[in-house]
Amino acid sequence: MTTMLAGSPGKALEAIPSGSFVRVNDLPGSPAARSCAVSRARKAGMLLPIRNGLYFKGVQTRYGMTRPPAEAVALEVLGVTGVGPTGVSAARALGLTTQLPARPALAIAGTVPTSVPGVSVSKRNNMRRRNLRYAEIALVELLRGDWELMVDGGWTSLASAVASAVARGEIDLPSVGDAINGERSPAARENFARLAAGLGA
Repeated sequence: MTTMLAGSPGKALEAIPSGSFVRVNDLPGSPAARSCAVSRARKAGMLLPIRNGLYFKGVQTRYGMTRPPAEAVALEVLGVTGVGPTGVSAARALGLTTQLPARPALAIAGTVPTSVPGVSVSKRNNMRRRNLRYAEIALVELLRGDWELMVDGGWTSLASAVASAVARGEIDLPSVGDAINGERSPAARENFARLAAGLGA
């Protein structure tokens, strides 16, 4: 995302690194000037449209412009607050499966925006998730019961991966425990208690 850009909108677009998302409203200048600059950049093959007001500045290759991963697009649209992977995507986020999801799947605590291309998005009503990070939401999703189908190596692998993530500072178990208390799933609470006991937390 671009912020605090200065100068003309065309110069600002040139200054944005390849491999970045571009929001038209972040460009300097009047709405008309921004629109003209984006239109010229698109015609020149500099920008790939993602959705209204959002573009991607890819890298030009002999095969055309590179495209962003669907999950990166989804996170750019959804933001990071209360957003994390679910299903196979959750297991992959914690390094617990070699399976590839047909489509990346994310869960969001809050309103689900429309037009998130290439990604399956599920709504969750537990607003305590909004205090969690990406890997922590992945863990909550697995503890709801997905781990039994998604995790290669079963419970032992899950517990080992969580212990490593805790050691790296990627997962804070007390924060996850607080969010788990807001889940409607009894399985999530039971599995978290089992996990916490096994890790001595």
